[in-house]
Amino acid sequence: MKTALWLYLFLFIAFFDLHAQYPILTPFAISLGAAPTFIGWMMGIYSLTHLPGNLMAGPKVDKHGSRRYIMFSLTAAGIILIIQSYIHTPWELLFLRAISGFVLAFLSPACLAMLAQLSDHPVTQGKYMSGHGVVHTLASVLSPAAGAFIVASFGFSETFSSLGIILVVTGLMAYFTLPKTAPAPQAQLSDGHATPAPLSGVQKTRLPFNWRYLLLPFVLACAQGILFYEIPLRNNGSASMMSTGLLFSIISLGALCTLSLLFLNKYSPMARLLCGIILMSLSFYALATTPEAAIGIILFILGTAKGIIFPALASLFIRIGGARLGKTFALQSIATSIGSFAGPVLAGQLPDHISPFFIAFLILMAGLLFVPVKRLSPTPPLSASGPYHS
Repeated sequence: MKTALWLYLFLFIAFFDLHAQYPILTPFAISLGAAPTFIGWMMGIYSLTHLPGNLMAGPKVDKHGSRRYIMFSLTAAGIILIIQSYIHTPWELLFLRAISGFVLAFLSPACLAMLAQLSDHPVTQGKYMSGHGVVHTLASVLSPAAGAFIVASFGFSETFSSLGIILVVTGLMAYFTLPKTAPAPQAQLSDGHATPAPLSGVQKTRLPFNWRYLLLPFVLACAQGILFYEIPLRNNGSASMMSTGLLFSIISLGALCTLSLLFLNKYSPMARLLCGIILMSLSFYALATTPEAAIGIILFILGTAKGIIFPALASLFIRIGGARLGKTFALQSIATSIGSFAGPVLAGQLPDHISPFFIAFLILMAGLLFVPVKRLSPTPPLSASGPYHS
């Protein structure tokens, strides 16, 4: 439990720094002279460069543990933010965002793998993932408005420098507090033998599970990428930093409401995912069709859907990934990175008469059609003492 608390603290600081940039990156790029199409690529390149990092993170986290990669991601991302405070052209921003995407690709698989390895009971693992979601959401509630306020008060350069220093200090704290010996990557049965993965029939392939499950993080990230691209541009970028930060905080408040309902962890991850994605897709449809005055209410509802979806998504990948948690979460991060890249790039290319929110609605609903729901449930029992028995 002590390790989980330290992880939550580091994740809170890291997420606070990262989410504080959401409402200010677009105005910062505009201040450097970037065009809207370039801004879409600038936001997307961060996710695109996640891919090589995710490919490296999976096997390395399984082999060496999570600690060193958590420290590397936090410290390197902080240094990049400090350098970002001194740039003067959009191309420099694009280059630094690309490097930042690579180094931060190690953070999510490493943290999720370490959290998942703290327990071998599925309900407890679900609670750890809900805790991860609560920490993430608390940071994202405060950070967008805080980032916009700091920029309005002190400017872009001082904001990026302070956020970078915080990340570097957090990386150094991780060196002294996280355990040097990683938890065993496999849950143990009472006789001391390693637990087999829940879906043994799929383990004979290179993937630990059916590849169609990766469509879930892809479509979710694609829709979110469209959202993060479109909201800062609704009121002409730099003139709306404070209102943009508040809108992002409204989303996080909605997520916090459903993340606090810990009893949801007792229900099937797939059932929670399906309900959450349907609610999120309807929220995007409402954003595309309702007046501007109702955007706050709709974003709050969208946030409640996020609070249902993301703990369930983590629980789903723990359940289908078995002992190969590092590779499983790396694959999830790869799908997320591709979707996060495709979302803003697609939104930047759409004609003015097509709502990006309606495209996000179509993407989410199309993704639901290809999810292999029947293959996840029921899960074959491992043994009477196995960690996945119901």
